[in-house]
Amino acid sequence: MKSSTATATTDTARAAAGYRGRFAPSPTGALHLGSLVAALGSYLDARRSQGLWLIRIEDLDTPRVVPDAAGQMRATLARLGLCSDEPLLYQSSRLPAYEAALGVLAATGRLYPCSCSRRETATGPYPGTCREGPRGPGPYALRLRIPEGAVACFQDRIQGPQQQTQQQLGDPIVRRRDGQFAYQLAVVVDDDFQRITDIVRGADLLSSTAWQLWIGEALGLRAARYAHLPLVIEPDGRKLAKSQRSVAIGGWEPQVALFEALRLMRQAPPSGLAGRPVADILDWAVRNWRPEVLVGLPETRAPQPQHLEL
Repeated sequence: MKSSTATATTDTARAAAGYRGRFAPSPTGALHLGSLVAALGSYLDARRSQGLWLIRIEDLDTPRVVPDAAGQMRATLARLGLCSDEPLLYQSSRLPAYEAALGVLAATGRLYPCSCSRRETATGPYPGTCREGPRGPGPYALRLRIPEGAVACFQDRIQGPQQQTQQQLGDPIVRRRDGQFAYQLAVVVDDDFQRITDIVRGADLLSSTAWQLWIGEALGLRAARYAHLPLVIEPDGRKLAKSQRSVAIGGWEPQVALFEALRLMRQAPPSGLAGRPVADILDWAVRNWRPEVLVGLPETRAPQPQHLEL
């Protein structure tokens, strides 16, 4: 199996190719500072490339969806000047497309039922327990068999050259035991449907990129280019917790929220910019967007609470 590859190009080349980016939040709660970094970074990269920027609501995991969270997200993004160039796409409206994709994968003969629970596979990559047939009673998930020894190589524009193997990751789930379509399948199908050329998102999703490349390859789809932004962490190095930095930013002054996100992305916004209108902040940010200052940076530390002016 050949390695899946995504390569970096210049802004001019991306614009000429019809750059299409996206921000795809899950409506499981309100937007926080980490999600704003992903939204703003993807927006700036699209605008700097004279491309389109779309918003997709990934509401596929219905048990975790919070009522009206999607509407609140949309309102918050609008206050920040971040508006989709096309109508919002909701994954919940795309179930027939995922079913069709499963049919394509089934035709390859590489899908197999898996009876393993999440608890049984939580300690590492899936060891292939059910590759020769399910070891326990249903309900069953469906996994895509990745050839042993397969390697996915891609050039991440921020995190640099990446190599992920089947041995490290195991076989991805494409339909869950509860019958719901898996995120790894849906995101690939939707990125192709929306003709996404560039995916700018948080580094917490870097480890699942190979799965998405392999699923896309099995479906005969072209790979997008990737840029994984640094993950926002606490000042002491811990994962962003339920604190002042991770509470809903819907109540923040939009200028403060944008300024803080620019600082976290090392864009060095001038101090006077925080008092300017949202349109001025975004205009400055697009003209001065420098993703290269983030190269090789997997994490970025949130400021101390006293530096946040909510």
